[in-house]
Amino acid sequence: MKDLKYLFAYTVPLTVYFSFISEGIWTYSAVLYVFVLLPFLDLVTGQTTTNLSDEDADYQKTKWIFDAMLYLNLPIVFGLVWFGLNKVEAGEYETYERIGLALSGGILLATNGINVAHELGHRSGLAERLMSKALYMPCLYMHFFIEHNFGHHMNVATPEDGATARYRQSVYSFWFTSVTKQYRHAWVLQLQLLKKQGLSFFSIKNDLLWYHLIQPAYLMAIFLMFSFNTMIFAGVIGVISFLFLECINYIEHYGLRRNKTESGRYERVQLHHSWNSNFNIGRITLYELTRHSDHHYKASKKYQVLNSYETSPTLPLGYPASILLSLIPPLWFWVMDPLVPESMKPKPNGA
Repeated sequence: MKDLKYLFAYTVPLTVYFSFISEGIWTYSAVLYVFVLLPFLDLVTGQTTTNLSDEDADYQKTKWIFDAMLYLNLPIVFGLVWFGLNKVEAGEYETYERIGLALSGGILLATNGINVAHELGHRSGLAERLMSKALYMPCLYMHFFIEHNFGHHMNVATPEDGATARYRQSVYSFWFTSVTKQYRHAWVLQLQLLKKQGLSFFSIKNDLLWYHLIQPAYLMAIFLMFSFNTMIFAGVIGVISFLFLECINYIEHYGLRRNKTESGRYERVQLHHSWNSNFNIGRITLYELTRHSDHHYKASKKYQVLNSYETSPTLPLGYPASILLSLIPPLWFWVMDPLVPESMKPKPNGA
């Protein structure tokens, strides 16, 4: 039965469905669930720092059920997006209700879309990587597949990484710097790859070019099947989803820095270069994304066998509560700044 604990991740789509069939304040059901009930459950159920034995880990990483629970998110996400678009097209909602529906749709795309796409994007199988890209599509963030796998994991905890927040940088400033810097760097990586292969910009292997055709085609298809307003709704939930992702990037790497070695290169990524969280509900809802230190230490590790380590810096709250905290910068700085290792903080003289 322990293997089925990750079915709890489907409670988010369930609350999104409830939001889509509701009116009034209940259109915010998914928002209330993720940012009120889940933090409460995190506090009630507490944290677990124990790891699987080597024998259990070897066994669990080969069990099909863990992969199947990821794959099922593909029909769930696209089915719910389709259902939500139909409701928005047919319904007559007040502005505040549309905001609730948009936030709920954005939460769906962030948690069961981008988060699952992130996990599948680290797999080597072609089918899994295609599923990853498909889940990024409605989030309008397909370039993240390139930047995250080949940029972020190389540059994490350095000034070169767009997804690593600077010490005392607010989450709102980070939204802008992370989104723009990661997008630009994805193009740098793509052009480097094309040049290395001796291919032109208009090569069929220019994945970023394809992404810039696929995502507008997705929105245009919604416009043709529904209406302009529904297409705008689809675009809005995509933007909400990737801003949700950037909140997660913010709390995962805030203020942490790798040092340079005598050779001038950055030290190897270690377990203390990402924030960790062991709160139980957040862990299973996000497929162990919260054990982020081990993920960066060995990105190919499947989610169900990620470990917790004492050397990893630890968030004082679970992910949902940490995201809420980050939205109030003075409070975030007050809680988190003392936890950032002194050796990683900027020197007073800027050195």
